[in-house]
Amino acid sequence: MVLKKKFASWKFPSILLLGIGVSNVGEWIYFISLNLIVLDMTGSPLAVSVLYIIKPLATLFTNFWAGSIIDRLNKRKLMVFFDIFRAIFIALLPFMSSISLIYLVVFIINMASSMFGPTSMTYITKLIPQEQRKRFNSLHSLVTSGAFLIGPSVAGLLFLIGTPIFAIYTNAIALFISGMITLLMPDLEKQTVVSSTNNKLSMEIIKKDWYVVVDFSRQYRYIMMIYFLFSCVMIIMASAVDSLEAAFAKEVLFLSDSEYGFLVTIAGVGIVVGSITNSLIVNKIKTSLLIGVGSVLVSTGYIIYSISSTFIIAAVGFFILAFFIAYANTGFLTFYQNNIPVDVMGRVGSVYSLFQAILVITATSIMGAAALVTSIQTVVISGVLVMMILSLTLCVFSLLPSKKQLYQPESVRTKGF
Repeated sequence: MVLKKKFASWKFPSILLLGIGVSNVGEWIYFISLNLIVLDMTGSPLAVSVLYIIKPLATLFTNFWAGSIIDRLNKRKLMVFFDIFRAIFIALLPFMSSISLIYLVVFIINMASSMFGPTSMTYITKLIPQEQRKRFNSLHSLVTSGAFLIGPSVAGLLFLIGTPIFAIYTNAIALFISGMITLLMPDLEKQTVVSSTNNKLSMEIIKKDWYVVVDFSRQYRYIMMIYFLFSCVMIIMASAVDSLEAAFAKEVLFLSDSEYGFLVTIAGVGIVVGSITNSLIVNKIKTSLLIGVGSVLVSTGYIIYSISSTFIIAAVGFFILAFFIAYANTGFLTFYQNNIPVDVMGRVGSVYSLFQAILVITATSIMGAAALVTSIQTVVISGVLVMMILSLTLCVFSLLPSKKQLYQPESVRTKGF
């Protein structure tokens, strides 16, 4: 009877994980295919690099107002809409005859993706009971890391039997399937009213919503400080350092294309192995340790990689940093879900993602410019030292005895603040 009840409680989380898995595999297929299509059209690596800039630009354009919509509309319906919307626009890509049109469509797709993230996070928080969140987040990490390995492999297989355009259509189908899977999920906001005049988006509404985020941040400084520090380590500095990864492999380690590909594969294996072990033991580890110690160990892997001079040392660093990413992310997601009220989660996530995008662009630009005037290894080492300082600071604050109640399930804030 207990076992039957346990299986029943995981019915919808399992369906949701299936949808996330299908969507993530499709995204990798789309990502690789789009790079090849743009390269074939232009023959320019610079044209491909523009695709990497479009994503944060779409976030900048979208997230200052997206939270106002997300927190007011039905989350399940929004998730289905964004999946089908992206599927349609991705299916249109092969018909684009100019690179400018492709960039425009990719920009629109990324706008939808930047809104999908905070929407799904809010829905997940509402759906998953607090006692299941840590386990669900570990499985979520396992699914996304599995997609990291499966996606490129499926893309390669599709290229053998077809073309990148065929792979693009496959991704559109995957997103459509993900939307249909989401329709099987329970509607948690059946009573949500969206037709009221008060719910119409306006500059006044957006301004008020920003004040809500500012007020929440002031009232819960510690929570938002942990959010900010974690973002600095795992998103901002990691993105900036990763932007020089290929150049580091070529110019410092003198790796061939195949050796570099193998190095990336080792990182993929590290993520999967880390996610598997994490899902098995996550409930035995405190959330504060997952966040603090996990981020420090990720930074340690980056340091080993940055000071490496051979393939073997770099591979060890890659494996360590990839292995502990699942632990750090699981801890942070659980902390975030337990301490950000669901009724403002869309706005908080959107506003802070906006600042993250600005800082990612800034940090990446600074490191890229610095690499032009000094050695790449010096720049990478400097970047990971900043990352380590930030992660040690995060670790100290996350392990403060006076704040341990914020890392307990019973601290959950599901209502307003």
